Amino acid sequence: MANAPVQRMSQLLAKTLRDDPADAEVLSHKLLVRAGYVRRTAAGIWSWLPLGKKVLANVERIVREEMDAVGAQEVLLPAILPREPYEATGRWEEYGPELFRLQDRRGGDYLLGPTHEEIFTLLVKDQASSYKDLPVILYQIQNKYRDEARPRAGILRGREFLMKDSYSFDTEDEGLAKSYALHREAYQKIFARLGLDYRICAATAGAMGGSKSEEFLAPAEAGEDTFADCPNCDFAANTEAITYESTSVDASDVPAAEDIPTPDTPTIETLAASLGVPASATLKNLLVKVDGEIVAVGVPGDREVDMDKVEAHFAPATVELVTETDFAARPDLVRGYVGPRGLEKVTYIADPRIAPGTAWITGANKAGTHTKNVVAGRDFEVDAYVDVVVVQEGDPCPKCGTGLVLDRAIEIGHIFQLGRKYADALKLDVLGQNGKPVRVTMGSYGIGVSRAVAALAEQSADDKGLCWPAEVAPADVHVVAAGKALQTELALDISGKLAAAGVRVLVDDRPGVSPGVKFTDSELIGVPKILVAGRRAADGVVELKDRRTGEREELTVEEAVARLTA
Repeated sequence: MANAPVQRMSQLLAKTLRDDPADAEVLSHKLLVRAGYVRRTAAGIWSWLPLGKKVLANVERIVREEMDAVGAQEVLLPAILPREPYEATGRWEEYGPELFRLQDRRGGDYLLGPTHEEIFTLLVKDQASSYKDLPVILYQIQNKYRDEARPRAGILRGREFLMKDSYSFDTEDEGLAKSYALHREAYQKIFARLGLDYRICAATAGAMGGSKSEEFLAPAEAGEDTFADCPNCDFAANTEAITYESTSVDASDVPAAEDIPTPDTPTIETLAASLGVPASATLKNLLVKVDGEIVAVGVPGDREVDMDKVEAHFAPATVELVTETDFAARPDLVRGYVGPRGLEKVTYIADPRIAPGTAWITGANKAGTHTKNVVAGRDFEVDAYVDVVVVQEGDPCPKCGTGLVLDRAIEIGHIFQLGRKYADALKLDVLGQNGKPVRVTMGSYGIGVSRAVAALAEQSADDKGLCWPAEVAPADVHVVAAGKALQTELALDISGKLAAAGVRVLVDDRPGVSPGVKFTDSELIGVPKILVAGRRAADGVVELKDRRTGEREELTVEEAVARLTA
């Protein structure tokens, strides 16, 4: 085994901190800064220090090995990209303000790549001309850019981040399905090797487009995604991707709709209290503007509208809430008393719970008045059924009906069957077996490499600090010289022996630093094994500690070297 380098903390560019950074909100942000792994350069922009770079490189290595194992070929494309391909697919505008746009000195428009579907499509268009050139899977590990409005949570949500993005190109849908399955399996191996706890969840495609989409989510309190997990079956999905069917009910016994006076009840809460009914018996109608046109969104009164779902349904159109000015321009729309019955010149979408035959108490489009016994399909029509409510704990599993459990998670990977969206926009064809052009079908697959580091920190840390899985840790063993000259000499000697056997060693040989600080830093830094040259150094005895379990044992130098090189 080749010699491994010894990293001496007396020469290491990293300072540990006793206190959490003032702006840190989540555990990974606090610990990665305190342990000397990263430092903030600007809002959402981070510098990786030597220990952090080692962890990042280890994650890259694992990702690279598993991608290579499925036959993917690594390339490196530019980060500064021309406007034209993104304009051809519509994403120059669709990305909105999160896209970093810039101009060169001649006024040419460019962007900093958030993802590279367009550029990979053009690369394959240039290189592949026949079905014989396909299938092919290409990938890169490269910095991506997103102009976050409020970058937060350290490296979890930055404006610059390291990502593995890969793309598959096939001539048939069956080939795309196979490429997708290869990536799905590779991702499972990657995240298992990284030591991450994760779930595979159904997801929405968003601005990426395409059909089938799944996320790999790492449960963590710091997560910005909410996913639903069924305790009874294998269903798991991002809450934005959960859909229900609209099932009609018999309304033959429901009396005719009837207006009732309800003064001073402009909210669901005041209406329900006034009538003595549960909020679930009322129909809430939220007004939004979609590219300037008013749309009403109907949901049960006890549920909240998920604006992300509304925006996804109407994408790429712009969705915004109506304003006082809009109400003034439409006197037929009475704030607090809007209802679907008799609503004119307004598109009406509703959650599937507003199924045909269901009866509601809802606004009468007159101040101080509501209408009861309003039946969907009888008294008003729904233009489109769309899942638009915020999913709640206990909502039925779409697959088996059991109450769902909600949890927070960090998105660490996402895979898409894009189909021919980008190939159509950029005219990616190859000659088929019959000599005629065949439109290529694509998949897109991403892993947040830098984000995986934060996810690992969130999941594996304890009250003492970081606690890295062995394969991603910055070293295999952290050797601590308690302080005296003899202890330092022994620490350096055993470090050299371990390194000669191929063990990656971080040795704390800092002069003038107390043993207590060194022990605290060894736990904060989080290397899996800690070897202490302390009070029995003169006897050639050291203490080996397991960082995760806290188990300790005294060993001779020879025994310690044999144990750590086994």
